[in-house]
Amino acid sequence: MRIAKIDGEYIWHAHDDTDEFFLVIDGEMIVAERDSPDSPERHVVVPKGSVYVVKRGVEHKPMAPDGASILMVEPSGTVTTGDRPEEVPDHIQSSRGHRVH
Repeated sequence: MRIAKIDGEYIWHAHDDTDEFFLVIDGEMIVAERDSPDSPERHVVVPKGSVYVVKRGVEHKPMAPDGASILMVEPSGTVTTGDRPEEVPDHIQSSRGHRVH
């Protein structure tokens, strides 16, 4: 489990071996999905208190234009920027999570 605050757009990425579960704790999140970089985007609006699951292998880009707090559930060790990100800008930290002591 991860809890995160998001503000603005994340990056296009996919998780080849796992689904990704999102619960919006506060605010509203939009998840853009596509089948390939050349295919059209689909947008799903996920309001506060709602959940959404991105299926394994689906390219997606979470967004929260006005900011949101989210809970994500995914296997331990899952890289936040996925298995095949397009590009990771310097302001985005890629991690496998942080151990709680």
